[in-house]
Amino acid sequence: MNAELITIRASSLPELFDCPARWESKFVKGMRMPRSGAAQLGTAVHAGTAIFDRSRLEGNPVTADEAAGAVVDAVHKPESDVDWGEDSPNDVEVIGIALHKRYCQEIAPKQHYVAVEATCDRLEISDIGIALTGTTDRVFVSDDGYGIADIKTGKSAVATDGTVKTAGHAAQIAVYELLAGAALGRVIEAPAQIIGLQVAKTAKGQRAGIGKIGGARELLVGDDETPGLLQIASDMLHSGRFFGNPRSQLCNPKFCPAYSICRWRK
Repeated sequence: MNAELITIRASSLPELFDCPARWESKFVKGMRMPRSGAAQLGTAVHAGTAIFDRSRLEGNPVTADEAAGAVVDAVHKPESDVDWGEDSPNDVEVIGIALHKRYCQEIAPKQHYVAVEATCDRLEISDIGIALTGTTDRVFVSDDGYGIADIKTGKSAVATDGTVKTAGHAAQIAVYELLAGAALGRVIEAPAQIIGLQVAKTAKGQRAGIGKIGGARELLVGDDETPGLLQIASDMLHSGRFFGNPRSQLCNPKFCPAYSICRWRK
């Protein structure tokens, strides 16, 4: 293994595993494109809910309405260009505030957080030559011990029966568990929570719920016969072999800056 440590953000890992070539275009070649309106909505909801939860953790609680100002700012004052598509910023603001309030009223009162946006500046895994960085949405404590919670917004985040979509999140969750444990100096042992917030234009379609993921870190480790995901990521990073996935749902010019020049679509 190359002794050089290559740093990777935990939040980018799902994209690396979904389409390595798209990941390379963004995070190695530095190709950029506007963020989607859906991604900015997620950022806005994260901003508002973080202020709400952090204020309670610090003993100076604010109301959901007061924290909603961060939602508005994130929508109307984005830090990067946004392609809003068919929705206007005003439309996204309305949805974002509604989901923010639903979280504050339905989810937050049930939680016992010990950290909000816990940041790990650098977790070095020298035996495979990578270093991880990132921020974990929430760390909670329950009868099962310490665990992490990750907020996900989307049009299929929560089913009509209240079931939260957890499939496809295990790899990222596992890395966040490592980062949270390093940041807090605690063992993360409780099943992780996916806090789903269903995106819809009407109150009837908007839903909130909590799903659980257990044993996620087993994906990272692997065994004698099958390498773990971190080993696979390390192999790609150190070799520079980033294959494409034309069957990815994000293989689209709206999401991939290298779409027009991608040889893997042939």
